[in-house]
Amino acid sequence: MTTIVYLCLVLISVLLTIQSAHVLYLMLYTWDRSDAARKARAPDTFVAPRLSFSVLLPARHEEDVIQTTIDRVVRADYPAQLLEVFVICSQDDTGTIKKAEEKIAELEREGLHNVEVVVFDDKPVNKPHGLNVALPHTTHKVVTIFDAEDDIHPEIFRLVNTVMLKERVKVVQAGVQLMNFDSNWYSTLNVLEYFFWFKSRLHYHAHYGSIPLGGNTVFFARELLVRLGGWDEHNLTEDADLGLRVSASGERVRVVYDDRYVTKEETPPTLGHFIRQRTRWSQGFMQTLKKGTWKQMPTRKQRWLAFYVLAFPRGQALLGLYLPISLGMILILKVPVLIALFSYLPVLLLCAHFLVAVVGLYEFTDAHGLEATPATVVKMAVAWFPFQMVLAYAAVRAMRRELLGRHDWEKTQHVGAHRARTEEADSRVA
Repeated sequence: MTTIVYLCLVLISVLLTIQSAHVLYLMLYTWDRSDAARKARAPDTFVAPRLSFSVLLPARHEEDVIQTTIDRVVRADYPAQLLEVFVICSQDDTGTIKKAEEKIAELEREGLHNVEVVVFDDKPVNKPHGLNVALPHTTHKVVTIFDAEDDIHPEIFRLVNTVMLKERVKVVQAGVQLMNFDSNWYSTLNVLEYFFWFKSRLHYHAHYGSIPLGGNTVFFARELLVRLGGWDEHNLTEDADLGLRVSASGERVRVVYDDRYVTKEETPPTLGHFIRQRTRWSQGFMQTLKKGTWKQMPTRKQRWLAFYVLAFPRGQALLGLYLPISLGMILILKVPVLIALFSYLPVLLLCAHFLVAVVGLYEFTDAHGLEATPATVVKMAVAWFPFQMVLAYAAVRAMRRELLGRHDWEKTQHVGAHRARTEEADSRVA
């Protein structure tokens, strides 16, 4: 019996070490490969505007942020006649509808008539259904999605116009970056998740043609969206599902992450909102795995990569269940030295992850005119293990919801914390 326990301990340690090493490689992918880093950057110069864009802004109880977002999109550095904007709301969301209509009236008094509200009164009341309702209203060549709290860069349309025309791609995923890295105990680690995901990992997925797209700042040729049938209205991560369907269709996705042009967002304002958001993402990946779109990909490498990503939340859930057991084993189980050395391998990789995250923190803050301090690093170290346990709990919660057949959309609140952070950085630069 003891031998079996030892073998299990060694096997789990080796598997965790391999998994951690692979994740570390993905975090460093664009730093490790000069060609990947070059492809990730935005063009040095932009071509003249030719493509027209239909912007979809799905909103649900976003009274506090929707007017600023509309204003930023409409006043982007792109010809107004090549932009049309649709704010998408459920009929019962009278507050957001009122705020959007007030902003539209203000813009119309200035001579801007390219924004309208699309209201739907049927179910399900969620983001993908709203996007599907709005899609037939669009008339321009390229369809893009921004979230209601997004701060877009004024030149984002010029960037995508250039990439699509020069590289002849039908899908562009541009960078999204959380900004308020010091708002609460988990915000720094949440910000760095986005930083490494969009700056490095997504480029790896795009290179091998198996990419779960982000939920906003993604641009599609309209005809491709129509051909693929739009979004899956019953999927909690409709963006990842659509990305894998794009990959299965053979379309190439161009990922652009340039610190100068990222769309800026905020971390969820409370731990409860963060858990619900992460639960939704984990459950959506479970839904997409079960749906089996990834099986339609042409190569074994693509299928394996898609499976690996979609199965990850289940691995997080199992890891969350394993951690208390492992801590108990440390206290009550005496093992030979060689077995103990094997069991420490994942710890060494965890330390490597933390060191890379610290370097990423200083690179992120330097790129955006922010300031990280040694106190921020200490806070990261203290929060590291609790943060992993929160992610594991959210994954377990997602598994439970999936088993119970609960697929309702748990809303994440937005308060505009990233906008205060952006204004602070701008004032420093000035």
